[in-house]
Amino acid sequence: MAEILVLYYSRTGGTTEMARQIARGVEETPSMTARLRTVPAISTVCEAVEDPIPAAGPPYASLEDLKECAGLALGSPTRFGNMAAPLKYFLDSTGGLWLAGVLCGKPAAVFTSASTLHGGHESTLLTMMLPLLHHGMLLVGLPFTERALHETRSGGTPYGSSHWSGPESRITLDSEEKRLCRALGRRLAEVAQRLSGT
Repeated sequence: MAEILVLYYSRTGGTTEMARQIARGVEETPSMTARLRTVPAISTVCEAVEDPIPAAGPPYASLEDLKECAGLALGSPTRFGNMAAPLKYFLDSTGGLWLAGVLCGKPAAVFTSASTLHGGHESTLLTMMLPLLHHGMLLVGLPFTERALHETRSGGTPYGSSHWSGPESRITLDSEEKRLCRALGRRLAEVAQRLSGT
């Protein structure tokens, strides 16, 4: 079975739940499976030292996870219209993969969560695409043939899935946001299948 890497950083849980929904969508596609991975927090004042295995949730991502995947779903909470520093820090370590062209030609999708409706959902998704384009990845979005894009009153964009978590990050994914996450996972998995010729 081919694997889609669902790689994300989450602080309050919204992006984690999106990752799970995207993984469900991937696994609704025959012969495809999802590999959930996260990244550790970083420190602004000293080198952060985390246990090699997180206390809860999926394992931390490695460069091997990127090498082995058939496609990538990349997720982050919004930080001033951009991805969170821990995810950017991990991506900054992928220069060797870039030099070798490891990710070139693989499909990728992006997703984000923000505590405000106008807190930079789309700009975060767009800026997350930039390193993926440098890697030569093929970007997959959500077309307006997905009815939930017309019905959502919170998250959801054609650039990728998004979630509005509310001022204190207490709002859980609503039904349209869940549908859009699963749709993005299915679409990414189907494109990966077509590209691999299976």
